[in-house]
Amino acid sequence: MSGDAARTIDPEFPNLALDVVEGYRNAPETMIAEVLGGELHLVNRPRPRHVRGAGRLASRLAPFDDPRGDDPGGWVILPEPELWLGSRPDILVPDLVGWRRERLVEGFLDPAGTGITLAPDWVCEVLSPSTAGVDRKKKLPIYRREKVGHVWLVDPISRDLEVFRWTPDGWLLVGVFQGDEQVRAEPFDAVPLDLAGLWAL
Repeated sequence: MSGDAARTIDPEFPNLALDVVEGYRNAPETMIAEVLGGELHLVNRPRPRHVRGAGRLASRLAPFDDPRGDDPGGWVILPEPELWLGSRPDILVPDLVGWRRERLVEGFLDPAGTGITLAPDWVCEVLSPSTAGVDRKKKLPIYRREKVGHVWLVDPISRDLEVFRWTPDGWLLVGVFQGDEQVRAEPFDAVPLDLAGLWAL
């Protein structure tokens, strides 16, 4: 291999084009950098309504991650972790991600690289007009490939929650919940979720 060819490969990401890796590594702090299907995607940091919805949802799911008394527990839920999934890898930063505790090993929270390589059991993407297309068309297929058990798409503007379950034949839309409903949504159906709390100021 010539010296020029060797310089076109990043040792940490040998399957990604060098310009993609450089764009990912040098992304402005005001942007979120993701690599999907070998392509760099830069998006602005979420707006307040988006952040509020994700934060409210995380607090509602606390009984699963930080159980007290009769809470169900059984999960580790993280906001905006960086996931490195697949051999290329795809680099994704979902709004919320959860893993069932029984799948986790010592050192899970201290990965060798920046990204977590263990595919999650649940992902939540909070949609915005600028990201909804990428979330649906590019990220959902990656989550399916990695056999993520459930994906939630939350839209704080239209005030709805879509719940998808992984099946061998494709995503199964379990339900679309809207407005101020109180719902039990997989995989967190052990505790009712008041949607009105996600949209409130």
